[in-house]
Amino acid sequence: MPHALGPVENRPFRFTLNSDGQAHPMQNVMSVGTLVCGLVAFVTGLVPDSHVVASWAGAVGFVGGLLSQYLSATTPERSLNIVGIVGSFVGAALGIFHGGFLP
Repeated sequence: MPHALGPVENRPFRFTLNSDGQAHPMQNVMSVGTLVCGLVAFVTGLVPDSHVVASWAGAVGFVGGLLSQYLSATTPERSLNIVGIVGSFVGAALGIFHGGFLP
């Protein structure tokens, strides 16, 4: 454990989805899209009058999130996918409870 006695490097925090050093543009876009759909579905699911948006955004985010999780290459992408999938599921469930997919 020579690193335990050596000097500590303070690197600035930098958020990246490409933790393996390679670019994954399609997977990154899918992960962020899943997160956005999940947030939209969850927020609109809390408002009973927006049940159509919540239901559709939740369904699209859930299915897209599962596909994105299947294709993901790094752990940060998978983390965003899980947050987006859960938000999509909850938003879709609330949207269906408040009235479903059709106005």
